[in-house]
Amino acid sequence: MKELFLMILSYLLMVVGVLISVAFMILFERKILGYIQLRKGPNKVGFTGIMQSFGDAIKLFIKEQGIPTASNMIPFYFSPVVSLFMVILVWSVMPLNSLMINYSLGGLFFFCCMSFGVYTLIGSGWSSNSNYALLGAIRGVAQTISYEISMILIFLSFIFFLMKYLMNVFEYYQMFLWFFMIFFPLKICWGVSILAETNRTPFDFAEGEFELVSGFNIEYGSGGFALLFLAEYGSIIFMSFLFVVMFLGVTHSLILLNFTGGILCYWFIWMRGTLPRYRYDKLMYLAWKSFLPLSLGLLFFYITIKSLII
Repeated sequence: MKELFLMILSYLLMVVGVLISVAFMILFERKILGYIQLRKGPNKVGFTGIMQSFGDAIKLFIKEQGIPTASNMIPFYFSPVVSLFMVILVWSVMPLNSLMINYSLGGLFFFCCMSFGVYTLIGSGWSSNSNYALLGAIRGVAQTISYEISMILIFLSFIFFLMKYLMNVFEYYQMFLWFFMIFFPLKICWGVSILAETNRTPFDFAEGEFELVSGFNIEYGSGGFALLFLAEYGSIIFMSFLFVVMFLGVTHSLILLNFTGGILCYWFIWMRGTLPRYRYDKLMYLAWKSFLPLSLGLLFFYITIKSLII
C-alpha cells in the first residue's frame, strides 16, 4: 500500500512539474523568438515578464467557453481534454529515478499514447463543423501517421539492439558509448521526425496560418484553446527529454537531464525562428520516399550487425 501511494505521489508531482514547465516553455519560446526578431518579447508582467504565461492561463480559463451552434458538442468539448490527458499519461514512461513507475513495455506504451493523439486531432477538427478546421485536421493526421511509421522503424532499430522495450535500459547500455555516435543517421531522422510529429515548424501544416486560419483549433477559445496548447508544448518537452534519453542515456543526474533537455527545447524554438514552412507535397515526399526507405534500410543494417555480434 505504501509503495502504491509513493508511486501515485511521485507521478502527480511529475505532472505538476510538467504543467509548470509548459508555462515556462511558452515564455522561453516567446522570449527567444523576440530576440531572433530583434524585439524584447514579454517583459511587463512580473519581473522581466516571468509571470506572463500564468497571466495568459488565468485569462484563458476565466473566459466563457464558446461552442459553435452547428458543432458536435461532446467530441468538441472532450477532444482537448483527452489530448492533454494522453500527453500527461505518456510522461509516465520517462525513466526518471524519482518516478516510481517502471513499464516493461514502455516503448510500446509510448507509441500507443502518441498514436492516440491522431484521434483527438481529427476529433477537434471534425467536431467544429468548419471547413478550415477539418482541412487542418486532415493534413495534421496525414502528417502524423506518415512520420510515425518511420519513427517506429527507427525505434525498432534500438529494440533489436537492446532486446527490450524497457526505457531504463537506455542508460545502462550508454555507460561507455553514447548511441548518437553509433546511430548517427537515426539521430538525424529522429530529430526531423519529432518536429513533424509535434506539428512544429517547418512542418506545422495542421496550423498553417496563411491558408488554414490557424487550422484545426480555429473554433476553440478560452479553456479548450489553452488545453490544446498545453498538450502541444507538453509533447514538445517530452520529445526533447526522450531524445536525450535515447541518444545520450542521461537519466542518472536530474540536473544534467534537465540541462540537455532544455537545450533540445531551445532547438525546437530555434527551428521555428529560422526555417520557412515546407510545402505539403515536399513533406510527404520526405516522409514516404526519403525517411521510410532510409529507416527500413538502417533497420536491416543494424539487425545484421546485431546478429553478427551474437
